[in-house]
Amino acid sequence: MKAMVFDACGGPEKIHLAEVPTPAVGREDVLVRVKACALNHMDLFVRQGPAEPGKKFPFWGLADVAGVVWELGAGVAGCRSGDRVIINPALSCGACASCRSGEDSLCIAFKILGDEVPGGAAEFVAVPARNVTPLPDDFEFEAAAAVPLVFLTAWRALITQAQLGPGEDVLILGASGGVASAAIQIATLAGARVFALTSGAEKAARARELGADVVLDRNEVDFGREILNRTDGRGVDVVLENVGTPTWKQSLQCLARAGRLVTYGRTAGMIGETDIRELFVKQTRIIGTTMGNRREFAEVTRLVFQRRLRPVIDSVYPLEQLRAAHERLESGAQFGKIVLSVGS
Repeated sequence: MKAMVFDACGGPEKIHLAEVPTPAVGREDVLVRVKACALNHMDLFVRQGPAEPGKKFPFWGLADVAGVVWELGAGVAGCRSGDRVIINPALSCGACASCRSGEDSLCIAFKILGDEVPGGAAEFVAVPARNVTPLPDDFEFEAAAAVPLVFLTAWRALITQAQLGPGEDVLILGASGGVASAAIQIATLAGARVFALTSGAEKAARARELGADVVLDRNEVDFGREILNRTDGRGVDVVLENVGTPTWKQSLQCLARAGRLVTYGRTAGMIGETDIRELFVKQTRIIGTTMGNRREFAEVTRLVFQRRLRPVIDSVYPLEQLRAAHERLESGAQFGKIVLSVGS
């Protein structure tokens, strides 16, 4: 099969089209013919390196995949060849204590498709049958590919972990990103007042269209102080944090008492400055979150398929232009998801 691979970590120029073996299908697996796939910031980190020990090259990434079931493992029931599906990219063993309790993302062998194992930037991908969900006939493959990782991550972060509720205030950083654009909608659906942080008038307008009540331009204001000013010194109940080093201190400072900071990434640095006094004085909770479980995936995709939440697509490229898609994501110019169309 054809795949957009890289043979060593580095810049976008490392990405090229190659012929690679079609994935083998295990007893409990399905082989999916990829129709569309999408980029996440994770793909930049995977490609840039350093490579994790034991990673085999050539490698191809992309966690978000929608397509058609092509082949079934001998032990698979409940789906058929030709079924339209969306893939849950959270891979778990299904047997450890966390998996048995329904907490797949805490699995001792947890992996993300396209991170530690080859992903969807190819004609075919093999995944456990439990990781595919039927895709409604009226839902386009490109739109479906913009859903899995970002909506699952945002749903678990805000609803499960932060327990965001009606009447609360939430600050969402990096509002132009895939997870953030999903989070704005989820927070609005939950009845919260949404503060969004982005840059530039165009991105600010897009954030408002998604439901953000207040949009702050990170290039024009000190967002920590501005949040306190706009909440009469109280602060917000929840901060959804993914930037890391440059924003960590302000994110903590603008939390209300008993506030919750939920972090799912570190796009600009792994070390955050923390004034420990603020933690115990305000009884702050810092919560880490990664992806989600199958129940959460079912909940959030149901809302997407009902059109109560909508994937936000920045642009669509053919798979062969994956290098250009990486360059656009790396530039920070996008708003929402960059999607790749695979085949006809």
